[in-house]
Amino acid sequence: AEPKLQRRGSGFELLLQRANTPAAIVPKSLDGVLVLRGAKGGEQAVSLHATPAAAISAEESSAEIAWWQALLFALLGGIVLNLMPCVFPVLSLKLVSLAGIGDRAAHHHAAAYAAGVILSFVALGGALLMLRSGGSAIGWGFQLQSPVVVGLLAYLLFAMGLSLSGVADFGFGLTGVGGRFAGREGLGGAFATGILATIVATPCTAPFMGAALGFALLAPAPLALAIFVALGIGLAAPLAIATLIPGFARLLPRPGRWMVLLKQLLAFPLYGTVAWLVWVLIQEVGPEGALMALFGLVLVGFAVWVYGTTRLAGPAMRRAGTALAAMGTAAALLLALTATPSRARPEQTASRDRLPYERFSPARLDALTAERRPVFVNLTAAWCITCLVNEHATLDTAAVRQAFAEHQIVALKGDWTRQDPEITAWLQKFGRSGVPLYLLYDRSGTANVLPQILTRSDVLDAIGKI
Repeated sequence: AEPKLQRRGSGFELLLQRANTPAAIVPKSLDGVLVLRGAKGGEQAVSLHATPAAAISAEESSAEIAWWQALLFALLGGIVLNLMPCVFPVLSLKLVSLAGIGDRAAHHHAAAYAAGVILSFVALGGALLMLRSGGSAIGWGFQLQSPVVVGLLAYLLFAMGLSLSGVADFGFGLTGVGGRFAGREGLGGAFATGILATIVATPCTAPFMGAALGFALLAPAPLALAIFVALGIGLAAPLAIATLIPGFARLLPRPGRWMVLLKQLLAFPLYGTVAWLVWVLIQEVGPEGALMALFGLVLVGFAVWVYGTTRLAGPAMRRAGTALAAMGTAAALLLALTATPSRARPEQTASRDRLPYERFSPARLDALTAERRPVFVNLTAAWCITCLVNEHATLDTAAVRQAFAEHQIVALKGDWTRQDPEITAWLQKFGRSGVPLYLLYDRSGTANVLPQILTRSDVLDAIGKI
């Protein structure tokens, strides 16, 4: 095959297909001369000397799976995504909204919801592939590396929470639970709910997703988009399957006050998500930028309150309220647009309850493996819910910390909260499109890729093998 030159981060990568040579006689280094020819005929020769990278042991490596396996993994990953804390409340609200509407209408709602989910995944996948083809070093969840996107998502979820709390009723989608769910308005709301489910799913990475998405980013565009479609089908499948159960809508309790109370209760997970997004903003833009976002939330709250209090008033009052709410929303958007990434990165702090991380860099990793020291690499991001759960439930436990100390394992952490081409290139090296990525290097420099959903037994078993 012809050599392939592609952009990687701030540089270039030259891919050469190895001959079908037994591994035992593969040379320990590759030497040669690379000749670069310019458009005007000039030439420049560069002498190269390359050594093989550390061996990789990865059960989920995207380079080791076939296209049909990638599609299957994407489908399974989408199904499991429904159980993630960022998606489950949305699915619960949509299921409740089907109470008492009849089987035929429930089928239509499930189809509209699925269309919103699948089209959103296709749009997200298409944007990701277009940006990568233009040389951008990005991966799954790339949009959350933008403080503006994080701020706007916080505004949206805060407005939804206020609507569920009864401050205002927008009359469609999630906030229209118990309202009119028949006809065009209801189907539009179901479609919008599917879009929202995709948006809030992006900080989460379910099992099987890592290999599928890594495969997609290296596959031809039609196959890559098919993988994103499979993800969308998986995310939409539980609701669609539920509505296929005969009499499912009648199995739900009849609409009543319990739906109002449930709406109000489910507002609090949204408020919690908003608080978490503000914390993510602090990591991205610092306290000053996050303060602007907090003022923006106040303006969003004001806009929702004005809309709710004037919606049922006379025409003049309603027009004035709409204008005032629009002004408040516009001011909030301006505050979100002023958020710029902070140049300083959060310091890696250690305590008795956490692993003593050093900052990840390829140079530091090479130095440690050259000393034949075992190394654990944790590539994470503040907006990655899966990463945070893994750290608190597994990596920060006493048993894991003790095992690290006994085996003298050096822990390195790479922060992908903001765009970092170096970390993106490292993710791509292991066939991953986004975080989390956990690597455990033994003393010989062989990297073992750990699962994206970590358990203590996963980590302790891997440590026991080094």
